[in-house]
Parts: sequence; structure tokens; C-alpha cells
Amino acid sequence: MARYDFASDNTAPATPEAMAAIVEANSGFTSGYGTDAVSARAADLVRGLLDVDAEVRFVASGTAANAISVAALARPFEAVLAHEHAHICTDETGAPGFFGQGVGLIRLPGPSGRIDPAALDAAIEQPDVSYRQPAAALSLTNATEFGTVYSTEELERLIRPAKARGYGVHLDGARIANAAAAGFDLKRVAALGVDLFVLGGAKAGMPPTEALVILNPGLARRIDARLKQAGQLPSKGRFYAAPFIGMLQDGALLRHAAHANAMAARLAAAMPFKVVHPVEANAVFVEMDEPTLARLHAAGWFAYRFLDGTVRFVCSWATTEAAVEELSETLRTLI
Repeated sequence: MARYDFASDNTAPATPEAMAAIVEANSGFTSGYGTDAVSARAADLVRGLLDVDAEVRFVASGTAANAISVAALARPFEAVLAHEHAHICTDETGAPGFFGQGVGLIRLPGPSGRIDPAALDAAIEQPDVSYRQPAAALSLTNATEFGTVYSTEELERLIRPAKARGYGVHLDGARIANAAAAGFDLKRVAALGVDLFVLGGAKAGMPPTEALVILNPGLARRIDARLKQAGQLPSKGRFYAAPFIGMLQDGALLRHAAHANAMAARLAAAMPFKVVHPVEANAVFVEMDEPTLARLHAAGWFAYRFLDGTVRFVCSWATTEAAVEELSETLRTLI
């Protein structure tokens, strides 16, 4: 039987705190479409986490949240700057362009998932011409697709020139809890100039839910109409909101993320294969040839070959020390 412990943090169950909050929300009658007390409480906790005054909505997936954000920041004849391996560029089936009615993506290079500032500067300096979609926004990801974490200063270096050109800024925080557990200050997000921020839920240990935080008040107008058209304003919205109460009211979000990060560090320390990218959050990327990966799968462990050809192992809130040791032992037998 295949084990998916390390295939992705998406494969883990939901945390007890998140599930208990859903059960608690499942009583009595309330208003719908996110106008209920559960959604209001969850939004207050998100605002407290970020120390901001912002509109907060809860949607079903990171793909939807990202695509809606991109569509709000760029017009159909414009494009969004992003790392070439960002989720919006590689794993969302054209959703940014679909939701944005043609919005394009300009892919930028950079080591280990972080945008090279020089590449960003060069892209920003490109002249507007009629035959190419000009940049109108910048999309960033923290933690990155390669498990690295931008510091506040690194993000500031990228956001500053974008804002100077009048670009909007979107932050994909599918694994922002892991970034925060690694030292990133969530209370600095708004001050950096981020307009739309996706606070990840599913990868952090919740059932399918993400929080869309509208930090730019000018983008909040008619946001519910935009969400409704996109199928992201569910009638029983309290069940998307409730997990955030369970995860935020006593610090479970960051506590579980810190555990996932610690398990990744433990796995990296025991890893017999070459680790390719810095292990700063909850993922470990290694060099492994195809026959060896096939033998790993045959031994019952599933892991993905990733975008750059490495093999990725991801830890979650539910990863145990025993599982790390079992996997490490199996990997040692493959050398």
C-alpha cells in the first residue's frame, strides 16, 4: 500500500482544531453567504494575526484566490510578473488568464523559487509596445514553491520598484504559516505594500479553505459580486470560515507549521541524497534518478518529481518523527 506522508502537505488530514471548529459552527440557523457570526469572528482573527484593518473573505481553493486576485490587479491586455515556477505559472491550468479574461503572465527567473531582483528590474524597464502585454502587477509567493522563505527585506526589494511603477502586488501565502514559523513577520505584510494576500488554509492543516485578505481598500468594492460570479461565495460560507477560528484562536496555525518545519529539518539531516535547495520551511528537495525514484515508489513511499527535476518531500502538521525515521531508513537502502 502506497504511503503519501511526504507527497504533499495536501495529503495530510485536517487538524483537530480545525475540525472541532467546524463541528461547533454546525449548530442552529444563521444568515448565509459569509454574513454570519462565524465568518465575522474568523475575519477578526485573521485581521488580528496580520494587525490590519482589511476585508477578509473565505474561498474554496488557492487557485481561485490567486486567480481572482490577479484578475483584480491587471486588465485583460496586461500581464502579471511572477517567478517562473510560481503556482500561478505552473499549476493552475490557465486560471489567471481565465478569470482575468486574457491576463498574461511574465515568468521571471531566480534561484530556489525566489525572484532575481535584477530580472525583475529588467522586466519592469521593458517598454510598452502594442504587440506585448505590459506588466501591471507583481505576484510573490512565501514560502516559495521550493520551500525557501523570503525575508521582509527581500520582499521589500522586489515590491518597491513595482509599486513605484504603480503596479499592484499579490502575495500567494499557501504556505505562509511555514514562512511565519521560520521567522517571517506576518504583521509586516500590509506595510510592504501588498494589495491582495492569500492566507493559506489547506496546506496548513485545514479542510479546503483559504482566506483572501483585501489590504487595498480600493479593491474591496463589489468583491462579493466578483466572488459570486467565480463560484466562490458559498451559501454556507461559515464552514469555510470556521477552520480559521480553530487554527487562530490559540495559535495552532503557527504551532503546527513549526512542527512541519522541524520535521523537514529532521528529514534533511538524515537525508542520504544530495539536498538541492535550502531547507527553510517544510519541504526537502533532493537529487534522485528515475530508477531510484521508481524503487522508492515500489517500497511503498510516494514522492513527486518536481519542476526542476528534483524529488520533493513535504512535511505537514501530521508528520511524525517515526515516519521521518521510517522514510530515512528506506532511503538509505536505496543508496
